[in-house]
Order: sequence, then structure tokens, then C-alpha cells
Amino acid sequence: MSYHQLTKNERYQIYALMKAGHSQKDIADVLGRSASTVSRELKRNRGLRGYRPKQAQELTDKRRHEAYKAFKVTESIHDMIERLIRQDLSPQQIADYLERHIGVSLHHETIYQIILADKANGGDLYTHLRVASKPYRKRYGHYDRRGKLKNRVSIDDRPAIVERGNRIGDWEGDTVIGKGRQGALLTLVERRTLYTVIAKLPGKRADALADAAIENLASYRDKVKTITLDNGLEFAEHEAIAAGLKADIYFAHPYASWERGINENTNGLIRQYFPKGTDFNKVTDEEIQFVMDRLNSRPRVTRGGKSPNELFLGRQVDLLAA
Repeated sequence: MSYHQLTKNERYQIYALMKAGHSQKDIADVLGRSASTVSRELKRNRGLRGYRPKQAQELTDKRRHEAYKAFKVTESIHDMIERLIRQDLSPQQIADYLERHIGVSLHHETIYQIILADKANGGDLYTHLRVASKPYRKRYGHYDRRGKLKNRVSIDDRPAIVERGNRIGDWEGDTVIGKGRQGALLTLVERRTLYTVIAKLPGKRADALADAAIENLASYRDKVKTITLDNGLEFAEHEAIAAGLKADIYFAHPYASWERGINENTNGLIRQYFPKGTDFNKVTDEEIQFVMDRLNSRPRVTRGGKSPNELFLGRQVDLLAA
């Protein structure tokens, strides 16, 4: 593991460099640390008179001592837990990951208690816990858009094997709408593995969405058998998607989001990073890729603690080295 806690000497260096007028970025460069590590240290261990290295070390020692005493977690395991929390994993996902990859068995409640103890001592680990929000319901205006999509095939005609979820290749698709309903994201989730593809859309045109779907799934064409979509008019070019990917397209019943429950849940996870009101025209491709990587490397309780990357690509990601 490449990450190590700040030492007492480093805390004195931070203090001296601050007094000399150096920026947090400069300090991070001198220490060979990330800027976020320095920022977190200054925020977390600042006292009433500002940042003092001796006080910062005492606060850290106290925090560690209380955590070890209460939960019998070694310092190295505590560091691992903190790193995984900061990657937005839930306590249950962390417990599963540590057991599978490190051979350490912890109850998820132990990890919750570590987070609560950290919060009581002024830490910010709790900010990485997911907060459930009300699901977004698309608003179709003052008229019913059902039946507007030409040649749509109902989910009622979808093969039963899709519902059983015992093969790779069945996807669910939807859009996440941005600020002012101008920008949007196309989200596609493989049902069995939860592997997620996110594409930024240049507009709301159906042809642009179809191009994005084909382009982003092209490299997985052999793993695309069906796609079940929402009924929005942005999917009007579904026949082009079907032809481009050689896949069968089905549509859920109008206003029956539970029929694409995996996609709806994934959109909720995406909203953790791009909350309501986000202007997607200002979101970069790098930011979208970051969210995709986070979701696809995250161990899933419903998949035996395995990540979408493992299940879909056969590739493991060492989260503790990230």
C-alpha cells in the first residue's frame, strides 16, 4: 500500500512552510504528498489558534487511540478503511472488500462506529456516506407521451431469460437530465454485472443519443444482446441503436421505473457525484470517466462483494493502491 499517515516531522514541515507563506499545493509538492492530504490535515487538525503541529499530532494520536480501543482495529487496517471510505464505498462494501482481498473480517457496524468517532473528533469521513434521496421522476409535460415512439417493442415481449439475470449482455438505459433540461447524460447498465457506461450528450436530439449509445457500447458489442429503455422521446432512434449494435431493444411500461430498477438505482449513485442542478455542459469527459471508474470498481453487496469490473471485464482493481 503506497499511502502512509503524515508523520510528526511532516506536520512541523507543514507548519513552517505555512508560516513562510507557501500555498497548500507548494507544501504538498515539498512533502511529496497529494494536495488533498495537506488540505485534509489543515482542516481536520486545526485548533482555535490555527494549525499547530504539536496539537495536530496530539489530536491524531487521540483519535487513533479511541478508535483502536473501541473497535480493536490496527493502525494499518484503520488506514485502509479510511482510504476506502474516501472512495465513497459503504461500510458493508468496505467490510466485504477487506474480507475478500485482505483476509480481515470486520462487521460493517464497526466501520460505522469508526466514522462516527471520526466525526466526533472533527473529521470528515461521514461526508462520504451515501445519503438516499428521493428518486427523480421525469416530467413529460401536460400530455401523455405513451405510444409516441415508432415501432417500440414492449417489455412484455422481452425474453424470459433477461428477467432471470443469469447471462451477461442484457442492459438497461436511461438519461440523467441536467440544469435547465439542456444537458444530459446517457446511462447504460448491464443487468447481471452492474457494469455502467456513461456518455455525455451534446443535446437532447434522438440521433445524437443513438450515436452516443452505439459509440460507447461498440467495444462491448459481443456483450450486448438486449437493451431495455425508458419511454422518453430521446430514444426515438432506437431502431438505429438496435441496428448499430445488433441488439434487441425493448421499452418498459410508461411510468413503471421499477421495470428498469437497476438503471434507476445506478442513476441515483451517479447523482451522488452530479447532484440535481448540475450543468452537464460544464462537466468534462475526465469527470465522467472518474465516476464510471468509481462505480465499476466498487464492490457490490448484491454481487457477492465483487465489482462490475471483475464480473464484466474479468479485471480486479486494487482500491487500496488507488
